[in-house]
Order: sequence, then C-alpha cells, then structure tokens
Amino acid sequence: MKISTLQAVSPVDGRYHNATRKLGNYFSEGALIKYRVWIEVEYFIALCELPLPQLRDFDRNMFPELRKIYSRFTIEDAQRAKDIEKITNHDVKAVEYLLKEKFDLLSLAKYKEFIHFGLTSQDINNTAVPLSLKEACTDVLQPALQAVVDLLAARASSWKKIPMLARTHGQPASPTSLGKEIYVFVDRLLGQIRQLEAVPFSAKFGGATGNFNAHHVAYPAIDWIAFGEQLVNDRLGLVRSRVTTQIEHYDNLAAFFDSIKRINTILIDLDRDIWSYISMNYFKQKIKKGEVGSSAMPHKVNPIDFENSEGNLGIANAVFEHLSAKLPISRMQRDLTDSTVLRNIGVPLAHTLIALSSLQRGLNKLILNEDQLRTDLQQNWAVVAEAIQTILRREGYPKPYEALKGLTRTHAKIDRQAIAEFINNLAVTDAVKRELLRITPENYTGIYGF
Repeated sequence: MKISTLQAVSPVDGRYHNATRKLGNYFSEGALIKYRVWIEVEYFIALCELPLPQLRDFDRNMFPELRKIYSRFTIEDAQRAKDIEKITNHDVKAVEYLLKEKFDLLSLAKYKEFIHFGLTSQDINNTAVPLSLKEACTDVLQPALQAVVDLLAARASSWKKIPMLARTHGQPASPTSLGKEIYVFVDRLLGQIRQLEAVPFSAKFGGATGNFNAHHVAYPAIDWIAFGEQLVNDRLGLVRSRVTTQIEHYDNLAAFFDSIKRINTILIDLDRDIWSYISMNYFKQKIKKGEVGSSAMPHKVNPIDFENSEGNLGIANAVFEHLSAKLPISRMQRDLTDSTVLRNIGVPLAHTLIALSSLQRGLNKLILNEDQLRTDLQQNWAVVAEAIQTILRREGYPKPYEALKGLTRTHAKIDRQAIAEFINNLAVTDAVKRELLRITPENYTGIYGF
C-alpha cells in the first residue's frame, strides 16, 4: 500500500521526505531485512570457506549467486519476509526461512540447515545494524556534513577581511573579523568530525550468550573466536566485540550518537549566531519571485532556514540522548528493550539531515551588508580603549586603565573626535600619539588562526 507524504505521521516521511528519502536505503524495515540477509549469506559463505565438514562439497562457484540474494534484494523479497513473519511472529526467523526458499530455488536444499547455524537473532541484528549505520554515515551523513563545512569555510575565507564589532555578554567588545567568527565553527566541526570518525562500528557475533556455545559443542576443534573476528572484522568491515552477553553492549554506538549530538550542538550555536546577525541587519537574504516571508507583514523575510535547522537539530539531539543513555543498559544477559529502540536510529539521523539541508540553504541565501557592519563599528569607538591602555602600559604610563576608564565613563558619546582629543592630551611622545591615532575600530581586529 502506497502512502502519500500527506498521510505520513512523521514529517521525516512527510513534509521533509525529499531531504530524508536516501536514509530509507539503510533504516527502513525493508533495508533492515536486506542487511539481515546480507549477514546470513556472508556467514554461510564463511562456513563453507572454513570449511565445515558438511560443506566441503559446496560449489564455490555459487558464491556470486548467493551474494546476488542481497545485492539484488527487492521490495518483493522484503514483503515475502514480512509474509513469513506473520506466521513465525519472529522477524529474524522469517529471514532464515526466506533464505531457505532461495536455496531451494538454487537447488541447494541439502545445505540449507546451515543457514543461521548456531546463531541467535542478535548475531544477525547486532551486525546488520552497525553495518547499515556505517554505510549510511559514509554515503549520506558525512557528505551532507562536509558540504556544510565546505560552505562555511568558503564564507569564512571570503569574509576574512571584513571587520566586525564583537559582542561579549551582549555588549560591544574588541573588534574581530566576520570570517574568523564563521571559521570558529569550521574549526569546532572539524575537531568533532575527527572524533566521530574515530568511533568504531562495533558488532556482536558469538551465539546465544556470547560464548559460541552451540558452535563449540558441535565442532570443538574449530577456533570460533578467530572465525568470528575474520567474519566481522575482515569480511564485513566492522569491529567485533570479543566478550559480550547475548547482545552488543552498544558502548561505541552510544559514543557515536554522542559525537553527532556534539556536532549538532555546534550547529545550533551557529544557527543562533547567524539568526542574530540577520536580526542586526549584518545580513540580508535572497528571495525568489513569488516567495512570501510573512503572511501578515509584506516587508519581512524571516530567517526560516536557520530556525528550521535549529528545531530539527534539537529533536535529533533529544532522540540521540535517549539512544546513548538507554542502549548500553540491558538486564543481565539480555532484555528486549534495545530491539525496539534500535529501530529508531534513522529518526535522529533524518532530523540531522533535514537540519543540514536547511542550514546549507540558509547560508546560500545570505547577502552581506557591509554598510551595517561599518556603522556599528563607527558607533562604538570606545572599543579601542583596550588598545590604547595596553600601549600606554607598554610605555610605562601611570594608571592607564584608570585613565581610559575615566574617559569611557564620563563621556556620553565616545567617537573618533573624543578619542583623538584624549590621545593628544596624553603626556607621551609624538611618535606614540601617532601610533595611537592610527588605531580605529576597523583595524583593531588582531590576528586570526586560519
């Protein structure tokens, strides 16, 4: 049954479907079934390659055909698994039975009892989920995040020489560069992306309670731990957790979610800063013909993209917080709470993706209003007081801080003229006076680390 995006309960699959549809390849019900099939097939092939005695005569030329079962997996295959699940009332068992049907079609019936041999469901789930997450991160999340970082870096470079009045505690402070303030976020994001990339995608593979009990009792001469390492680490490209209960302990998964949460928090900070700069008229926004900024006020162009981004990042972080707090906790060797929670991994990633798309769109709409930045600087000559008193300290001038404090506190308006008069009345050399008079809010911006 097809559902219109107008009928979807969640905006992830409704209003924002175009921004999130790629994630369906990794986190939909059909995708989960496909990844389970992938794990089952590769496990069976690995058993043949050992080989188990009963699989010695398996024709290895059939391996490509087996891999086509998941590489060419269709929605019809997924639906067949769901139809089987209506009978089994068990999703992983349904995948096993689906594969047995595929083996029958390939005339491999004599081998089909080695599908899912010695395994528990979590050997499949706890490898399928990190594999899907790793691929989604590589194929979808990281490119979207990198696109935002690249765009920010480009803006920072082009605005590097644009002086801007800084504000600390909401008050005028030592001037800075607009580009440098944007690059602050680039630097923060790059640091957190490195941490995100360092988190391994861990998988559990070791039988009903993690000890390869069934495998070992059937074939005690085989090094099943080495087998599990080879399958998970080398073949699937994950990292096998060596000592586990029935389930993966999810510590690295929690670290992964916390890393994305920190990235999202940085982006929320960025959204709010850009929103503030727009409200201060430092930026105007491009509009398309026919677009409406406000339903009541025709003059308005709302910073909706940054607000949308901030809102979706907040939702994403709320879900990431629950995932990272809940998943590492399981009663004794296993309870089922992780199963239903894991099905929601795609939700915060989808909201993160929506936010990245909105943020990128907003950044592309920005039009720099240099006149307003210059006006703010010229209306705040008091910010050069720090520079003057610092040079006076260098020259051994008595109580320079107090002298500048007196100037800034006794004059109703500190402008270029007031500063010039103050400097010319100082008991310093003409050379120092010339040096001080060259300082303006526009050129007192320091040096930048990029």
